[in-house]
Amino acid sequence: MGKLSFNRLKRYVNPEVFDFDTTEEIPPLEGIIGQDRAKKAMEFGIKIKQKGYNIFITGITGTGKTSFASSYIKKIARTEERPNDWVYVYNFEKPAQPIAIELPAGMGKQFKKDMEDFVEQLQRDIPKAFESDSYDMQKSEIIKKYQEKKSELMEELNTLAKSFGFVLKDTRTGIISIPVIEGRQISQEEFQQLDEEVRKEIEKRAAEFEVKALQIWKEIQSIDKQARDEIKNLDNNIGLFAVGHLIEDLKGRYKVNESVLKYLESVKKDILENIGSFKSTDGEDMPFPLLMRKEKAFLKKYMVNLLVDNSNTDGAPVVFEYNPNYNNIIGSIEYESDFGVATTDFTKIKAGALHRANGGYLILQAKDLLSYAYAWDALKRSLKTEKIIIENISSQYGFLSISSLKPEPIKLDVKVILIGTPYLYYLLYNYDEDFSKLFKIKVDFNEEMELNEENMKNMASFIKTHCVENNLKPFDREGVAKVIEYSTRLSEDQDKLTTRFNEIVEVLYEADAWAGLEGSQVVTGVHVKKAIEEKIKRVNKLEEKVLEYFKRDIYLVDVEGERVGVVNGLAVINLGDYEFGKPSRITVTTYPGEEGVVNIERESKMSGRIHDKGVMILTGYLGSKFAKDFPLTLSARIVFEQSYEGVEGDSASSTELYAFLSSLAEIPIKQGIAVTGSVNQFGEIQPVGGVTHKIEGFYKICKQKGLTGNQGVIIPHQNVDNLVLNDEVINAVREGLFHIYSVKTVEEGIEILTGKSFEEIYDRVYKKLKSYYELLSNKKQDKGDK
Repeated sequence: MGKLSFNRLKRYVNPEVFDFDTTEEIPPLEGIIGQDRAKKAMEFGIKIKQKGYNIFITGITGTGKTSFASSYIKKIARTEERPNDWVYVYNFEKPAQPIAIELPAGMGKQFKKDMEDFVEQLQRDIPKAFESDSYDMQKSEIIKKYQEKKSELMEELNTLAKSFGFVLKDTRTGIISIPVIEGRQISQEEFQQLDEEVRKEIEKRAAEFEVKALQIWKEIQSIDKQARDEIKNLDNNIGLFAVGHLIEDLKGRYKVNESVLKYLESVKKDILENIGSFKSTDGEDMPFPLLMRKEKAFLKKYMVNLLVDNSNTDGAPVVFEYNPNYNNIIGSIEYESDFGVATTDFTKIKAGALHRANGGYLILQAKDLLSYAYAWDALKRSLKTEKIIIENISSQYGFLSISSLKPEPIKLDVKVILIGTPYLYYLLYNYDEDFSKLFKIKVDFNEEMELNEENMKNMASFIKTHCVENNLKPFDREGVAKVIEYSTRLSEDQDKLTTRFNEIVEVLYEADAWAGLEGSQVVTGVHVKKAIEEKIKRVNKLEEKVLEYFKRDIYLVDVEGERVGVVNGLAVINLGDYEFGKPSRITVTTYPGEEGVVNIERESKMSGRIHDKGVMILTGYLGSKFAKDFPLTLSARIVFEQSYEGVEGDSASSTELYAFLSSLAEIPIKQGIAVTGSVNQFGEIQPVGGVTHKIEGFYKICKQKGLTGNQGVIIPHQNVDNLVLNDEVINAVREGLFHIYSVKTVEEGIEILTGKSFEEIYDRVYKKLKSYYELLSNKKQDKGDK
């Protein structure tokens, strides 16, 4: 048991430990501070390339997880090989299944340009070849040759028809035979008016003629086909002459890639099969927009969709996807409206984050990824199959079946880095069976680090880094010392520094701003202190309102005098951006009975399970100390006065026990001393959280009502190293206006609160409990006698 000296209430950093005047004289920080375990895990996770060794970086918000992942991975990625490019091309055999081709980095961009130039040249060279005199001459010769043969056969057919009494006539529906009577062609009406015998005779001759004419007609059709085939061969030869050398030139450039060579052969085949589509339209404009689009769509087949271009990538790619929905992760197929109809083609295939990060690293925020439907499943599926399959989400999950493309899957080689909170990590680990198989490396960021000379120097370099990167004024050694002291306050430990660097950076920015307002070229300790104080003033509205309620006695707490069964307990209210201590009056009443200890908070359903446990421990302590030779027989009520939001935690269990002892011994407790700390069944005081805020909260109430020099707070002795009190409280302790006591046992605490020896108090408690037992026993005896 002891009253703490003022120099034990905070970790003081002597500015003289630094061998610089301002941070301009020191180098910037390289790497990260105080995360050796995380750094080693990260190094191992990056080096191991086996399947499933993806990385999950976990830790509380603000510890530098994302910035560390960015800087470290980019540094490693620059030393690694640049991955290949990926393109999609038209599949001439299965148009709905575009072909994926892998090319060396930079070659994809060149291949796309080469194919664009190729198509432009086709549009010039092929029409030009068909407009040549040589082509016209060869085509005319072919037509002339077969026209002569056809004319001979037609003459033979006419002669045959004449021998059977018919003449041939060419109509829209084809060649028909017309009967000739007495040298005159007769009409259908005249034919119907002929005698029946004459008609039958003509029909008989017509049938015989058709049989003999059919063979000649077949020969004519064969000649037409031969002519068309020969003209087609001529067109192919002309087209091949225009296209062949272009294709061969492309093959020469990409001869090491079998997929490209196969594709180019398909291109040549398709062009020759559709050579007519390239023939000139005599310079006339297309009459209808639909025909123009059709022409454009035809040429699009020979284009290249450059999906992934690594021509400008320095080493392996490092991709941050800040909006990781399904399409942004896997890729998508876009559509366009064509006269009200949704259409698409292989050029509408768009890369996702996995495509861009393929061969490198993909960094994602776990919370963002999990907030999008199907994105997490899509990522897992890609990592398990080691393929990226672009698929319409509605078709995949059976919402709506629509006709779409099915691009060829792309092989995947990527290391995924997820960044998230410990809660998300354990949630996924315990409830997703795939998670532990796919993310085998855990990089766990600590929220604090040791306060030693090395880390203090690193903090100074950290400050220098932000001064350079954000154009801040340099900090002098006193300013650096104040920042480090503030870091210990955030960690709530005199021997630790926080790793919640975002909160440190906020103070750096604001201290720089205050220095600028004062016209100072250097940020000093005064500016840092000012920044911290002003930051608190912006967010402590609720605390000021609570202090006002204490001042107006809306909240009832005495900080002077003595009362039986009444102790001032301490709680912490955490608002997220600010937390502060709030005293609460705890009262206990005891009387004969057999109900035991009744927690009014629990009975009113305002008590949490941990608080209920703490109250139950009190019964164990009272029984073990005072009821070994008679049963513990009492009724007691315990309550947090003016508690409207519920009670949780066991940090007030020692406070409640002191109130019990006071009530049973009928010895008053000093109201100027507040208490925090939990207790076990043996009366040992156990550490609690938030002691700094609790002490400062009670101090503010005492200051508001008037400091007497007899006020203070009792804390567990284990919490002494957690004290990082503000200068005002420390000065009050130095001047003897306020006191901090550390205790190990209930016995030590009760002596401070009452000014009596614990032997005297315990003797009175023992006698009181025994009197309760005897009183109840006598009543039971009297009732039995009656």
